[in-house]
Parts: sequence; structure tokens; C-alpha cells
Amino acid sequence: MGPLDSERVVGQLRELYRRYGYIQYKMSKFEPYDLYVQNKSFLVSEDILTFTDADGRLMALKPDVTLSIVKNAKEGGGLQKVYYSENVYRTTPITRSFQEIMQTGLECVGEVDLVAMGEVLLLAARSLELISGDYLLDVSHLGFVAGLLDSAGVEEDCRDRLLELMGEKNTSSLGSLCRELGLAPEVSEDLCRLAALFGPPGEAFPVLEGMVRGERMEAALQELRDVCALIPEDHLRLDFSVVNDMDYYNGFIFRGYIPGLPSGVLSGGRYDNLLRQMGRSGGAVGFAVYMNLLERLEQPEPGYDADVLLLYDGQTPAASVLREAEACRMRGESVRVERSAPEGLSFRTVRKVG
Repeated sequence: MGPLDSERVVGQLRELYRRYGYIQYKMSKFEPYDLYVQNKSFLVSEDILTFTDADGRLMALKPDVTLSIVKNAKEGGGLQKVYYSENVYRTTPITRSFQEIMQTGLECVGEVDLVAMGEVLLLAARSLELISGDYLLDVSHLGFVAGLLDSAGVEEDCRDRLLELMGEKNTSSLGSLCRELGLAPEVSEDLCRLAALFGPPGEAFPVLEGMVRGERMEAALQELRDVCALIPEDHLRLDFSVVNDMDYYNGFIFRGYIPGLPSGVLSGGRYDNLLRQMGRSGGAVGFAVYMNLLERLEQPEPGYDADVLLLYDGQTPAASVLREAEACRMRGESVRVERSAPEGLSFRTVRKVG
């Protein structure tokens, strides 16, 4: 067994995003501190490394990429589609020490519609597939949860704790908190059912239909149906324990998992609220792949050093040797060209030119 080649995965992700017309976004390691201090509620961690620049400006070692993308996005003009591969610097929840974390992802900012949302979710699925064919993409919708809380008259300052317990799938404590807040039994029951819900869209949507109260929940459910219908269902699950911060996200959200890692390796969703906070119009949707998590992922070592050992002799024209080797590579095989078999290496097959 050996560690996953994260550099190879990053290269494949970049190529995938380029094929869909996304443009690479590059940023400096340092950004003005004001950008982050004004939007601390949107950061994964509020701890920021700062220093004073030579001209007296307070600068920050970047803890986030999305804020910079939104800040520099042009108003109007349809959609701006960018991808990135950047190191960010933030503290970890357990040790509270700063780490350099590699993130690769994409953002779609502007006139976001169903096509844009479907494309982003499809690219999230294909990003996971490049890492492991046995992935799961869990999807939910904050509008559906918020609509349920609205219908029950839940105060804003009580919602974070409810969402936290939903995220933990802690239905026992969730039911207790609902009773403490004086919520109606049917609301408590629906919140607990939502927290426990996990399954393919075809099985989960009938359950959600029975919970709809009002236009906001109806609209959220329809959008969730429309988006999920645009990608294959095989690896898709509805999971309302995926309920990220309502200050940041406002629509459908998703998280990607692969075998061998206990936490999500991909996270994203619709985040129009960030644009409003920064005085921008339009919508935004995107995701990030946390490449540092892949370092924990073990992959089986290949049983051979190359697919094909292609042998030739002194009578074979060089053009013929190179042409046949390239034909093998075009079929997806790795090829090593030699006049005789090298010692200490193994090959799936050995061929002679011609």
C-alpha cells in the first residue's frame, strides 16, 4: 500500500475543470486583512495569521479563497466560472494550531440558474470519481430546513444549536431541545426525521413531500428535485445532516465522501448570502476538495512497473519502434521501450515491435 498521489489528482482535477470552460484563478499568499475581518462569519476558522507590510498595511496569510474570488468578480455579464488550486492557512478544530492546507475547487458567480447548479454538482461527482469510483455525494437544501423552522416560529438565535444537533444526527438531544424551546410535537418529529434521513433521492423525496409547510419548503423541494435529476442517482444520497452555516449557505448544499476517510473530502453549495454581505448582486455556487485529507488515503501499489515492455532489435527502424509505442499509449497503456528486458522491473505484458 502507498499514499494517494495527490499531485496527480490535482492535475486531473485542473484538466477536468478546464474541459468545462472554467478559467484558473490565482491569488497571492497575502491579502489585506480587512477582507477577512469584515467577513469573519463566513470563514471556517476565525483565527488569521497577520503581519504589517512595509507600507504599514495589515496583511493576512490567506485563510480562504472564495472571499477573494467574490471580491474580484465583475458585476453583470452573465457567469464567471473559475477554478483554483491554492494553499490556505487556518487552524484545526482539535489542536488549534495553524496548518497549510491545499484546496482545489471551483466557483460559479453571477446569474446562477438550474444549468449552472447542475453542472457544479456534476463536476463535484466527477471530482470524487477521479479519487475513488466508490464515492458518495450527500445533498440537502437549507431552504427546506429554514422553511420548517420558519413555519414553527423558531427564533434566529436558537437555530444554530438545532442545526448542530441535526449535523450530528443526534435525534435524542434534538427532540429534547425542541421540547425545551416549546416547539410543537409534529415539528420536533419532522426535524428528527430530517436529521435521520439518508437514502437515494427516489426513496427520500416521498418522505420530504409529507413535511412541506408553505411556499419556501415547496420551492426548496422542487429545486432539490430539479438539481438531483440532472446527475446519475447511483452515488447520490439525500442527507439533511448536511446542514452547514445558514449565514453562509442559502440553498442546496452537498458533501462528498470516499472510502477510507471518516470526514468529507469535498464540500460546497449555493452561497448567495456571501454576495449580499459583500454588497454584490447575483448568485454563487461552488465547492472545494480538501487535498490534505487525501494524504491519509492509502492506495494499493500496482503489481507491475508498466503495462507493456516493448522490445526491439538493431534491425528495427526507430520510427517503427516509436510509432508502435505511441499506439499502445493511445490505448491507455503505459509503455517502456527497451532493447532487452531490464532487471528488477515487472510488466503486465512483453511485446516485440512488429
